[in-house]
Amino acid sequence: MEFLRSIFRTLDAAMEVPTLFGWFHIMWLVLSIGGAIVLSLWHRKHPADRQRKVLLITTLIVIALEIYKQLNYSIHYEDGLSWSYQWYAFPMQFCSTPMYVGLLAALTKKGKIHESACAYMVTFSLFAGAAVMIYPGDVFIDTIGINIQTMVCHGSMIFLAIYLMATGYVKMGFKTVLKAVPVFAFFLLLAMGLNEWAFQSGLLENHSFNMFYISPYQPGHLPIYGDVQAVVPYPWSLVIYIIGFAAAAYVMQLLSMLVRLIACKVSKKTTVEQTV
Repeated sequence: MEFLRSIFRTLDAAMEVPTLFGWFHIMWLVLSIGGAIVLSLWHRKHPADRQRKVLLITTLIVIALEIYKQLNYSIHYEDGLSWSYQWYAFPMQFCSTPMYVGLLAALTKKGKIHESACAYMVTFSLFAGAAVMIYPGDVFIDTIGINIQTMVCHGSMIFLAIYLMATGYVKMGFKTVLKAVPVFAFFLLLAMGLNEWAFQSGLLENHSFNMFYISPYQPGHLPIYGDVQAVVPYPWSLVIYIIGFAAAAYVMQLLSMLVRLIACKVSKKTTVEQTV
């Protein structure tokens, strides 16, 4: 028992809360983007199986850290080991979906499901990861392990999106985001169903439970959308949420296509200059 307590005490080790654009934040942002670029250049001409392995390994690491997070939040060791599940941390937030979708993409053969999963990773997932990694807000706390978990979780969204596009595994086009919409719709409906279940079951009497932060029974915490939800009645606030996320995903697609176009032109120019 004492051995287990020492393990959880270690996993719960404290650190000074990282600051916005402090060394901890910048380090993980650079690792996410830089790591993706370096690995993409290395794997660009490798078979597609190499990309699948990177996708699978990265997703499994994120899942393992999510399991750690759940244990860290729910197991208490001060007066002996005890378990009290923290429903607010249930892993079905928008930023939790890429680990499920990434695993699905890594394990399925090429087809509509696989293409939809990959499209989601380079559009909706990329937006969610970029939003948090650029402006973490209040995601940092004073626990080392949780701070690492949240940076790996959100950083992996940027890492995988860049990697899948840069290696050519996912072909970007104007219809890419349309392939991702069914995946987004599935998780949105799942989150709505879970929020309704939490209300009907009485879970909200003693716990906070707000998947995707769109529950009509809980206050919103998302930047901008929280303000919208406070003044726009449900379900119109939900409609705004859906349109907003879809538009953001489409912007990610356009930016990715623009970056790829510029990269191709620079590459061709360099090749011509070297030839001359």
